[in-house]
Amino acid sequence: MNTKQRKLIFHFLPHTVLVLIAISFLLPLLWVLVASVDLSAMQSLKIPENLTLGNYIDVIASSENQRAFLIGLVMSLGQAVLVVILGLLAAYPLSRYQLKYKKPFMLTILFMTSLPITAVMVPVYQLFLSLKLYDNIAGVILFYVASSLPYGIWMLKNFMDSVPGDLEEAAWVDGASVFVAMRKIVAPLMVPGICTVAIFTFSGSWGNFFVPYILLQSPEKFPAALKLYQFFGQYGMVDYGKLAAFSVLYAIPSVVMYILSQRFMSKGFGLQGGTKG
Repeated sequence: MNTKQRKLIFHFLPHTVLVLIAISFLLPLLWVLVASVDLSAMQSLKIPENLTLGNYIDVIASSENQRAFLIGLVMSLGQAVLVVILGLLAAYPLSRYQLKYKKPFMLTILFMTSLPITAVMVPVYQLFLSLKLYDNIAGVILFYVASSLPYGIWMLKNFMDSVPGDLEEAAWVDGASVFVAMRKIVAPLMVPGICTVAIFTFSGSWGNFFVPYILLQSPEKFPAALKLYQFFGQYGMVDYGKLAAFSVLYAIPSVVMYILSQRFMSKGFGLQGGTKG
């Protein structure tokens, strides 16, 4: 094998491997898209004889599916709003004031962002039973907020560090309180950071199956993530067309959040502010 042939192999081999990996990911996605418009969809990928939107109409017309999507949106949006509000209130003193144990506290927050949810679900389950929060949608939102706050505080503190303090001081001179200055001066300048935290917390809870599966029991309280699982398991003969249509509809919010996050993602990962000052 001469040098030229070796160069060709080393040039095309990585691209060939990447193409094969891409195909392995695209084929299941292609099956979902094709099966969602096929009334006689099967487990194998096939070209539909007649394209139809009947699967989508049946899924959307179901009151159970509508309730599941609504519950999922309430959980995800409620979590995102609360994490942003509480995160801003916690990030402000960490960013603006010299605190004695600020660095250890920030490192503790950083450590908490790495804790897997599965590691804390057993004690959380016992705690929810004790507090009468089990099988309670508000309790699930509360857990989502608590598990996302470390990430939210860390990120919002970093964004707040980039806002000049002179702007707040000028507002204070004009008679504004701390909360007014934070609401009218700091928060508008942190819109990219706020959107980044809100989008990622929303996406994390929207796609979360494990937490509501453990903390909810009543089928009428299941969000869309659990409804997808129940939809697949409650029939001996699975209607793959409706299952695929439900999957496509379920993926839409995550796709929309991903598209929106592209504007802010590049500004959301500078973590040097977490240990500043």
